[in-house]
Amino acid sequence: MSRNAEVAALFDEFADLLDAKGVAYKPSSYRRAAENIRESPHAIERLAEEGKDSVMEIDRVGDAIASKVVEYFETGQIEELEELREELPVEMAALTSVEGVGPKTVGALYEELGITTLDELETAAREGRIQEVKGFGAKTEQNILDGIDFARESHQRETIGKARPVADDLIAYLEASSAVSRAEPAGSLRRWRETVGDIDVLVESDDAGAVIDRFVAWDPVGETIEAGTQKASVRVNDMRVDLRVITPDEYGAALQYFTGSKDHNVHLRNVAIDRGLKMNEYGMFDISDVDDPDSDPRAGTRVAGATEESMYAALDLPLVAPELREDTGEIEAASDGTLPDLIDEGDIRGDLHTHTEWSDGDNTIEEMVQAATERGYDYHVVSDHATGPGMVGGVGLDDDELLEQADEVRAVAENADISVFHGVEANIDAEGHLSVADDVLDQLDVVIASPHSALDQDSEAAMTRLVRAMEHPAVDILGHPTGRIINRRPGLTLDYGRLAEAAVENDVALELNASPYRLDLNGDALRIAIDAGATVVIDTDAHRPGELDDVRYGIHTARRGWVETADVLNTRSVADLESFLH
Repeated sequence: MSRNAEVAALFDEFADLLDAKGVAYKPSSYRRAAENIRESPHAIERLAEEGKDSVMEIDRVGDAIASKVVEYFETGQIEELEELREELPVEMAALTSVEGVGPKTVGALYEELGITTLDELETAAREGRIQEVKGFGAKTEQNILDGIDFARESHQRETIGKARPVADDLIAYLEASSAVSRAEPAGSLRRWRETVGDIDVLVESDDAGAVIDRFVAWDPVGETIEAGTQKASVRVNDMRVDLRVITPDEYGAALQYFTGSKDHNVHLRNVAIDRGLKMNEYGMFDISDVDDPDSDPRAGTRVAGATEESMYAALDLPLVAPELREDTGEIEAASDGTLPDLIDEGDIRGDLHTHTEWSDGDNTIEEMVQAATERGYDYHVVSDHATGPGMVGGVGLDDDELLEQADEVRAVAENADISVFHGVEANIDAEGHLSVADDVLDQLDVVIASPHSALDQDSEAAMTRLVRAMEHPAVDILGHPTGRIINRRPGLTLDYGRLAEAAVENDVALELNASPYRLDLNGDALRIAIDAGATVVIDTDAHRPGELDDVRYGIHTARRGWVETADVLNTRSVADLESFLH
């Protein structure tokens, strides 16, 4: 399968190392090239085989980067990257997982203190050596120290945005083999948790040997950890991938068992015991005539196991969606027939939060609208950043630029096949005021208010701030309410019940930002919001066309929050959307 993600990761690392060394301009070029390589529908290894010119057909991949791609596939490495690694032998991903520590900080701390690992960073902070470095101070040192534990914990788990594409590629690769009947992810990945410890994949097959051989021969595999007769483990892009091969008659039972969660499965097993049944990874067994049912996991008469549905049906339950399997009431709801009719992929009719080259996006308004049209959407909102708190490096439009942009949005809308709305992502300051003038907000179709600064406020200050923003008569959507970045910063601590009440009172939709690096709001918060009667909107915050596809992460996170189609603003028609907007 395609090795685009692998190559993209190399250029992301390249950019970070160059950034750390103080190289200007080049890092941003490498990051944009990495993103476009990652999103390209063409397999990068095939383009490299054809030569540099073919690689350069990918947008924003120039001669120098294309040459490095070809070099990587010809030699197995990029010499310049290897030299950078030697010059700066740091654990970049681990160090930059500490909030406030970017590549430049890593470079400075390596140059001054020789820090290369998270442990060394913690030791230096505890010893007070960081504040002695020019440009740092006691507050910065304490902030770094405060973020170490969060970073260490988060570094042990990968975001679903990085893990899921690897699993998808692997499954497609495996299913191309005649030995494989079907393959599916399991574990927390199948439940669409926001982070995963590793990647679990189950395969249905009568020829385990052929499947294992194909698995360990997969191109992206960097290391084979173990390979047995029924299961194997490898490492891909620093992630552990575990494969288990199951026979057809037990596949459904294994899929149910290895999907979890542990609490869900324990509850189900207790239901089975009450009915004189035994439930495990091998099937559902009637043990009424078995003297010692624990003597053999397959002891008893098998009554289910080939399909997941049969495992639940044996307990007189409908199939429970994987996203709900956390033992938070889903088994009781299944029993009394009140499981939610969950939103599904394909229900979204437009994206209300996207960016263009006018702010920090990569593409024109027309290109983003065309991408939305190609996805079958009915409408699209251009909502570039406004200037204000949290916007750095010249990102964001001032009031005059927003009004100027309106003319281009209208021009694109006149020739578009879908409805196009002009909006803005305004910044909420620490007190809850917006960064765009009221008379400008009144001329926009959609107003998203988002926190981008002061994300370390205490809960009361944060709630006061967000409620005040929602009370503004022009605000339609509260964007990524906590401001978190998964594995990078925890964001604001909120009272979700109070947040939902304010949203209902002010007719403001609460955003589930579908970026797999945000997923803000999360499933638990969404369930509280829905129970309070709040309206949810699932947006991607896309900065380029390919990111519109991140909506799937939002859909499945919404399902984790028991969200139904009717709860979501952008599943509605154009007319119903317009009636909601202020």
